Amino acid sequence: MSSRKKTKTHWYRMDLHLHTPASADYQESDITYLDLLRKAEYRGLDIIAFTDHNTVNGYAAMMREIEGLTFLESLKRIQPEELKRLNEYRRLLDKILVLPGFEFTATFGFHILGLFAPSTPIRQIEHLLLSLNVPAGALDAGSSEVGASSDVLSAYQTITEAGGICIAAHANSTHGVAMRGFDFGGQTKIAYTQDRYLHALEVTDLGRKSRESTERFFNGTKFGYTRRMRCIQGSDAHRLNAQAEKGDKANKNANLGVGDRVTEVMLPERTFEALLEMFQGTDFSRTRPYNPTRQPVDYVQAAREEGPSLIQAFHETFSNSVGRLSAIIADVCAFANTNGGTVYVGASAEAKKLAEGIENPAAAVEQLQREIERMITPTLAVEIDTLESQGKAIVRIQVPSGEARPYAIEDNKIYVRDEAETSLAVRDEIVSLVKQGLKLQAEAAPPPPPPAPTQPRRSRRAAAPAPEVPEEPAPEPAGAAEAPTAGVEIIAIEQRGEERYYTMRDLRNGNIVNNVTRASARKLWHYAIKQREGNPVRAEKVQWQGDIGLWVRYQRQGESRCDLVQRDGQTLRVYYGVTDAGMGGQWQIFLTPEEE
Repeated sequence: MSSRKKTKTHWYRMDLHLHTPASADYQESDITYLDLLRKAEYRGLDIIAFTDHNTVNGYAAMMREIEGLTFLESLKRIQPEELKRLNEYRRLLDKILVLPGFEFTATFGFHILGLFAPSTPIRQIEHLLLSLNVPAGALDAGSSEVGASSDVLSAYQTITEAGGICIAAHANSTHGVAMRGFDFGGQTKIAYTQDRYLHALEVTDLGRKSRESTERFFNGTKFGYTRRMRCIQGSDAHRLNAQAEKGDKANKNANLGVGDRVTEVMLPERTFEALLEMFQGTDFSRTRPYNPTRQPVDYVQAAREEGPSLIQAFHETFSNSVGRLSAIIADVCAFANTNGGTVYVGASAEAKKLAEGIENPAAAVEQLQREIERMITPTLAVEIDTLESQGKAIVRIQVPSGEARPYAIEDNKIYVRDEAETSLAVRDEIVSLVKQGLKLQAEAAPPPPPPAPTQPRRSRRAAAPAPEVPEEPAPEPAGAAEAPTAGVEIIAIEQRGEERYYTMRDLRNGNIVNNVTRASARKLWHYAIKQREGNPVRAEKVQWQGDIGLWVRYQRQGESRCDLVQRDGQTLRVYYGVTDAGMGGQWQIFLTPEEE
């Protein structure tokens, strides 16, 4: 349990993806390192990183120049022009934090950024690149092509365990681990974007509100992608100033320059340590795309505009009443048992309604801390703080995806989150939570030490199994579309006397729940059963697109939903209550037009 102390923080501008003349594909050979720093100053940058292809030689060259000038100064043999250059370096490096790093090319051409503290020895970073199978002869070449290097997951772990910040470069674009535009991916894509050693995804569409935006896809609500990923943006500059392609007046396809895509980050101080701490945390309000023309972001209002979901809930008011406290704590318990999430107290989910705010936020935070600690078992480490929205104080509770599942209120009430609804878990869900908890705790536990051999000359200790790494992505077989990743499917019906019992499959997480009746069903389950009984699908009325079709489109809580159908041999599979977010792949043909 923690409550963030009121530490003075500041928004800093950063561009963590800059190339230098040390990259073989740098576009301006006459640019100096002082030119780069001056440009960063001109663009108002506070933190930058030199990330040349598979080398740290750009940062090393700058440091060698500074060391050489400093040595001449110590000998009192420095020339006036050299002293001027040295003092300019000192002035700029006092204003701008410059991080050493690299852009590593992993197996199959995926690009990964590794960033390190300025105190990290250059030789240590070079040794790390060698351990990632960058050939010694290519270490200073600055080429993005290095042959058979290490795989993506090994690179994540190596960079992070060396104390670095690990970011998937331009994840949604060329050489990106999100594999946009590829006809394959599956479990490999999940592994490459959800790995615990990966700190963030660098994306090229940060700030876009489209349902197709990368940040929205990786917000923790998609089946398989249960870890919410922090998304940032960087310029990937290979030149000082942007240059558009010929005939491109709108500059849409420009080669970006220094500071042309910037992320703002909230830190207590402009240091690598503070930046690493931020990347290791789960407060996603601490990064945002920089836009010089916009008003300051109201993070709570932005969340309200997205609405209640699998990962966020809203409570308009706070009081000591048992009912209100219980509802808030039930949401906390549900998030811990699902994908984690955020509870906002003091603002309703209706984005157009003025926020009520909390009159005494300090007392509310203290009481929520006390009640969550008292009521939820096992102990759950949540973070509670306050934000300002529309001039009012809003309490925010950030809940992690718990490893010690199932979490319970007063030892016997177990809640789960199902889209925007918090519900008591049924038997099969509790069984699933127990299995998840055992698996998560086993993965987090350190491996036991090997037993000491009793007969050293004869005994052979089996080698530790290598970490499981996805094999090279292979195209998925053409044919049937995968099921949507939201909604519910009825997979079996059993008649017992006068009562029908349904088996439901949650399309979001694949959980199968047996013995559901119309009376015991949750809202979406109840809707599916009601439709199955009262409005069964008729194949001739379905709007078919090959073997997939649209049966019904309707609105629920202001959100568009569809009942979709798929031919499976002679059987019709019906997917009820599918949201737009769950309609990927071939199902996108049924998406409603998105408002600009």
